[in-house]
Amino acid sequence: MELFAARGYHSTSIADILRAAGANSGSLYHYFPGKQDLLLAVLDTYHEGIDEMLLGPAWQDVDDPIDRVFALLGKYRELLITSDFFLGCPIGDIALEVHEPDPAVRERLMANFTAWQGAVARCLEAAAPRLADEADAESLATLVLALMEGGVMLSRTYRSTEPFDRIVAELRRLLTPSSKPGRVQRTPGPARR
Repeated sequence: MELFAARGYHSTSIADILRAAGANSGSLYHYFPGKQDLLLAVLDTYHEGIDEMLLGPAWQDVDDPIDRVFALLGKYRELLITSDFFLGCPIGDIALEVHEPDPAVRERLMANFTAWQGAVARCLEAAAPRLADEADAESLATLVLALMEGGVMLSRTYRSTEPFDRIVAELRRLLTPSSKPGRVQRTPGPARR
């Protein structure tokens, strides 16, 4: 998982995997006949571990459903900072890198995105009384995922949390509507370094 996240799927060689695992090729090929089989296992691990690896740590001591959405986004922001904008969403990275994945890879990518969206949708459903009447939790969860992935991509490109922070601030405004209508304000784009 770490090698694919750090180097990318295509740039990670079998030799790299063997070195990192401290294994010999016979052992690896016994369990994973090819590199794609290993990728499928990685995607399955992410899917099966979403609660333990991502949601649990993000939501520890956070009870409010809207706050949970922002705590989850905060974990991605934290990863951007601690990795010096090198790491983002590992599933998003693989989805972008493997441009036309075969059906098995695409199925696992979709399962991971669906699990993430489902967790966010459940938060939004729990907060339904606080959202606009026409708000649809599943559609909003898709929007949150798209904003997170786009925010990660922009922040990694600009090597700044500013794009991510601006997206999260706008999402917070959308999910916590005020009692009086506001005007859309134009703001300049991210500062370039």
